[in-house]
Amino acid sequence: MEAINEWLLASGDLLWTWIVLPVVVVLGLYFTVRSDVMQFRLIPEMFRTLTDKTPRNADGEPQSVSAFQAFTISAASRVGVGNIAGVATAIAVGGPGAVFWMWLMAFIGGASSFIESSLAQLFKTRDRGSFRGGPAYYMERGLGARWMGIAFAIILIVCFPFAFSSLQANTIATTLTTTMGTDAAWVPWAVGVGIALLTALVVFGGVRRIASVTQALVPLMALVYLLLGLAVVAINITEVPRVFAQIFTQAWGFNEVVGATLGYIIMTGVKRGMFSNEAGLGSAPNAGASAAVTHPVKQGLVQTLGVYFDTFLICSITAFIILVSVPDLTGASQGIDLTQEALTSTLGPWSNIALSVIIFMLAFSSILGNYYYGESNIEFITRNETALTLYRILAVAAVLLGSAASVQLVWNLADGVMGIMALINLVAIGLLSPIAFRLLKDYTAQRREGRDPIFTRERLPGVGGIECWEDELTVTGPLDVVTRGSQARKHGTHPGATGHRG
Repeated sequence: MEAINEWLLASGDLLWTWIVLPVVVVLGLYFTVRSDVMQFRLIPEMFRTLTDKTPRNADGEPQSVSAFQAFTISAASRVGVGNIAGVATAIAVGGPGAVFWMWLMAFIGGASSFIESSLAQLFKTRDRGSFRGGPAYYMERGLGARWMGIAFAIILIVCFPFAFSSLQANTIATTLTTTMGTDAAWVPWAVGVGIALLTALVVFGGVRRIASVTQALVPLMALVYLLLGLAVVAINITEVPRVFAQIFTQAWGFNEVVGATLGYIIMTGVKRGMFSNEAGLGSAPNAGASAAVTHPVKQGLVQTLGVYFDTFLICSITAFIILVSVPDLTGASQGIDLTQEALTSTLGPWSNIALSVIIFMLAFSSILGNYYYGESNIEFITRNETALTLYRILAVAAVLLGSAASVQLVWNLADGVMGIMALINLVAIGLLSPIAFRLLKDYTAQRREGRDPIFTRERLPGVGGIECWEDELTVTGPLDVVTRGSQARKHGTHPGATGHRG
């Protein structure tokens, strides 16, 4: 087992260092320049579209989940182990300078997140009263490469609902075991059974149940965690200038405390940052595609905001909790233990219990978000109900087994698989990015005219594979299909109408 773990670690480092990282940086910078730095320029639009009204059908019901609910589904996957345990690991092995590279990559990655989520919206499909889509869908419909979509879907299923959900469950079990002050072997299994049962209750209820749970859990737990973090920072306010100085100065050179070189500091910050905010990874577009919006760019903007929410708020508060409380990182623990030690050293033992509750809620919501990503891709491969049921069972089993698994092995497996998945998605969005830039141009033109942008597929002549976005009535959703058809014929706008009565 140790040999497998070492091989996974070495292979993952090679993949990230020589292939994934250069592609991530080059494409992110290209998207930033081509979009006129939209990830900064359109920040006000991100907040405006987050609260957009959801188009409704003829019965007055939402066409699918809202822009905000899609945001919380993606945030559910983003906000979890990566923000609390992952950031702590990055600081322990890369020093404070790793935080700077997490921030920088979040900003650059914001453009990549915009491209992938806008494309996911454009090429989404209807599915049982909601929408479904993601990278596999735009690979098939936009690039005409179903084989590429299937390869991506398989890797995502291995990566998110299996590997990453196992990590989330493992973190919950580790945190509760530490809080209880016991090392009994039965505790992780008992925790795993409880998490697995809760997961099964939600995931067998479909995307709307997942959305309703994450909509409640994510904002509340994120707010509580931010308040805890701000309390730690306020108590150690005199340490804040030192922390900022460490973050910026140690980002550029050797860190003598943890023995990290510049390359290792950058690599650690980028990998842990990408694991946390998922920009360009190809995961968040699966949630972004589920939203009912009137223009694909709206959800692209919302998902860019999700990257910022994850990194600049949640990851940063973890970093400051640790760095203001633990000025000397020599021999520091890795993962969740470091965050726990930092909290309890400032706020006392009660904060350990509070953190356990927060981690449970955030990690559980991440499991739900990860599950939804996998379901979307299972249904891309096959619509067989038996296959979907089998997937649900395996996803629940992964949560159970992950609670007692070797965490280092799972981390290294997840890192390697994530690198392959990111590479496939980045190639796809690089090839399809001209379409996303046309969407952005259409959106900004409508905004300059003072309109709330509405997209129809006729606004992208020459682009095939678009199933939805038939006409404005379909997009805004006030009428059912029969009524739309009769009204169109009445006004002579139906595709079969000639404009005269003959």
